Amino acid sequence: MRHLACLLSLLLLCACGGYETVTVTLPDGFAVRARVADTPQKQEKGLMFVKKLPENEGMLFVFEQDEEQAFWMKNTLIDLDMVFIGSDKRVTSVAHQVPHSYTYTPDSQVAYALGYGQYVLELAAKTAQKHGVEAGAELHFELADK
Repeated sequence: MRHLACLLSLLLLCACGGYETVTVTLPDGFAVRARVADTPQKQEKGLMFVKKLPENEGMLFVFEQDEEQAFWMKNTLIDLDMVFIGSDKRVTSVAHQVPHSYTYTPDSQVAYALGYGQYVLELAAKTAQKHGVEAGAELHFELADK
């Protein structure tokens, strides 16, 4: 039984592709399981080449401090909502339905989103509005100490 528990734990870690996950609770109580992108390598990859993102999943980008953030959608195959969040965990702005791109999309036509904060939560398009995510709203999540 102990071996089974160890095996299941290992499988769960592999399924996350080396990403820590965190539960982010949206204003209406809806819970999103987000992969944490807290290194330059994870942040650069982001959700590139992901073909489907369920409504209850996302990616949380973690930066050192509140600052201007710029996200480029190169090779991001799905439309996204990008939620910019301050260090106080309040939403500073939301970029709704940022359009996808493909490997063959010319760089000059790839969408980008700008915002301010220490965190950026990427969600499937239309999720933010559906769950009351707007400027000033507070999101709830706890990151593991490193």
